[in-house]
This record gives sequence, structure tokens and C-alpha cells, in this order.
Amino acid sequence: MNSLEIDGGYSLKGVINPQGAKNEALQVICSVLLTNEKVIIENIPDILDVNKLINLLEILGVKTKKIKHNTFSFQSDNINLNKIKSDEFIKKATSLRGSVMIVGPLLTRFGKASIPRPGGDKIGRRRLDTHFDGLIKLGAKFNYDSDNYFYNVSSKKLKGNNILLEEASVTGTANILMAAVLASGKTELYNSACEPYIQQLCLLLNKMGAKISGIGSNLLVIEGVNKLKGAKHKILPDMIEIGSWIGLAAMTKSEITIKNVNWNFLGNIPSVFEKLGISLKRIGDDIFIPSHKNGYTIKNHIDDSILTISDAPWPGFTPDLLSIILVVATQANGSVLIHQKMFESRLFFVDKLIDMGAKIILCDPHRATVIGHNFKSKLKGTILTSPDIRAGISLLIAALSAKGKSVIHNIEQIDRGYEKIVEKLTSIGAKIKRV
Repeated sequence: MNSLEIDGGYSLKGVINPQGAKNEALQVICSVLLTNEKVIIENIPDILDVNKLINLLEILGVKTKKIKHNTFSFQSDNINLNKIKSDEFIKKATSLRGSVMIVGPLLTRFGKASIPRPGGDKIGRRRLDTHFDGLIKLGAKFNYDSDNYFYNVSSKKLKGNNILLEEASVTGTANILMAAVLASGKTELYNSACEPYIQQLCLLLNKMGAKISGIGSNLLVIEGVNKLKGAKHKILPDMIEIGSWIGLAAMTKSEITIKNVNWNFLGNIPSVFEKLGISLKRIGDDIFIPSHKNGYTIKNHIDDSILTISDAPWPGFTPDLLSIILVVATQANGSVLIHQKMFESRLFFVDKLIDMGAKIILCDPHRATVIGHNFKSKLKGTILTSPDIRAGISLLIAALSAKGKSVIHNIEQIDRGYEKIVEKLTSIGAKIKRV
């Protein structure tokens, strides 16, 4: 059942409840390694990447208990670091990019940590230099075992320091932040990422007894403490999934309500979709997207030049939604330049959209110009392969709007980031099944 068969070209209608945020879940679950007390986390999404991480922690000796659907307790009071070199651990860790975030907690609590070279999406270079440079500045000794592809760090006691991150990496910030909370003295983390995921991690760590200030800014100040305690935390709704459903609604001329989106943490996501001419209505904490029966028109810049939409570190537009924006633009009235600044291989999936009939010019690895059809000609169903999570969901949206049948292979990529995707879509009328 590694493929999806979609009968596209139909309008949908209904209510969708978004899952917990994947990127936040990966971070806060790693933080349970910082204490021997129980940590309870709610709204954990039931997706491949998160389940892999939970399994990874279990291999290390973390006691996990499913309290109810999407709620787990974790207790790290009997960790076995020797398991890191086991075949089972290596296999799991290398298939998951987020596994690198166990390094900071293990290093600061146990004085050493190792991780095999992690995997994840093939969306361009995703260097780990930021992670390890930061840990070195906290006093860690670093060694790369090139024969076994293992990163190793060790330290008797980490010490706070002024650290300027080379790039505002989300996972890099999380890793260094988690290491710094148990370091001696003060750490000032400049150019840190400030995404909602990081803000949530900071809030959880403070509940556990950490002393972190500057939350939501690019300068985090951490006063090291000797010990952290247990806590309870609820993960935010996944803003990437929310953005995906906004795009789906517009593209399929569907009337969809997305429940409990936590508007305050969506940043500029609604306004970027509005630039494409998509109508959104806030009702309490829900988003209502009306049926765009007459299509949607891209808004030009104030001087009437072609609209450019690009990604940037938060509070800029998240790169995870740029693929969705590109797909939605294929049926808009007007043209737009999509500029993917942060990853150089994320636009290569446009070839598949061109095969479906989309009018896209791939200018270079970072830029694509989309000329919208204005629904005057539909995309055509075809056989597709999902290269990564976000391209996968973008192709799925394209297939749901396309005329005829489509088959998407390698859907494990979609399952890595989207919970019960088939069930959610069939509940609002989509003709989709696993094959």
C-alpha cells in the first residue's frame, strides 16, 4: 500500500481538524532526555517521522506510555548510551533528520553523545555545522568518525558562552538551546531561529525549570540550571498542514473549515495566500475558505510588477509551504515568481506539474515562474512519485484538482508528515484510496 490512487476534478466540502505540529513534536520529544522525571506531551501527531523518533528514544531506554490518542508520557530515568552503536538504533536514526536533536540533551546531561549521519528529505544541502559549532562553543569536544559516519561529542561540563549562529537553523537552535539549559553560567544565542516551534520548546523547558528569556526573538538568553523536572505540554496545530488545506480548498473550488488553528501562531501564512487572491475568513479560532467558484486572481505589486513570493526564516514565509503556493498558483488568474531561497533542490518537482499541463518556467534551482490557467484548462491526471513530504502533498493537491485518475507512488514521504491523510480527505468527499 505504497501508492495513492486519486480520481480528481471534484469539489470537496467539510471540516478538517489539523494535527499537532510535526516540527514542534520532534523538538519537544527530544527534550524529555533532559530530565529523569516524567514529561507528558499532548497533541502528538501520529505520523511516521514522530513515531520513528519515539521508537528511537525507546531503544535508548526512555519509558514511553500512550495515555490516550496523541498523548504520551516519557521518562528518561534509565538511559543506556551503549545502544547508540546498535544496528537497530543506527538504522532508525539514519532515516530521520530530527534524530540529530538528541545530541544536545544527551551531551549536557550525560557528558557525551553520538549520532550517525541523519537522513530526511533530499531538498538540498542541510549542513550540521551550526549544531556542532554551537556545541563546541559550549565546551564540547567534537570528532567525526568518517569510517562509520558517526558524529561524536563529549564534555565533562558545558559552560555558557556568547554564540552567534552562522544561520538561523531551527533544529540547530533547538539542539544548542537544549544543551545550554544545563550548562554552567549564561549563554547568549544570537541569530537564533524564532519559529513558533522554538518558542514552544522554550516554554516547555521553562516549565521544566530552565531559565530562558528573549522567547520569540533572535536573541535567546539562557541561565544554566543544575537540574530539570517533569512537566506537561501541548503541541500547537501544524501550520504547514493548515496551509496545505487552504491551498487544497482554493485549487479544488471547495468550501472547507479548518478548526482550532491557533491564529496567533500562523504568522503571515494567511496573508500570503490572500496575495494569490484566496479568500479566508476567521471565525473564532477557525479558518473558513469559501468555494472559489469564479477562481482567484493574483495581486500584483503596487507598481503593477509581477508578484514575487519567497521564503525566509521566521517571521518570513516558511519554506515548507512554498511548494503548496506554487501548485495553487497554476490555476490562478495571473502570474507569480516563486523564489525558493533556503533550499536549492525543492523546486525540481515542477517537472511533474509541467507533465500535468501546468505552465511553469523553471528559471534555475531557486526560481520558478508560474503562469496561471485561471481554470480555463484543467491539469491532467498522471502517474507521479513523491520526492519529499511537501512536494508530495503539493502533487496530491494537484492530483485532486486534475481531470481524471492519478497515481502517486512513494507515499511514505507524505505519511512522514501528514496524519491519516486518506481518512481526512475522504471525510470531505475526496475520491482517494491506498493501493
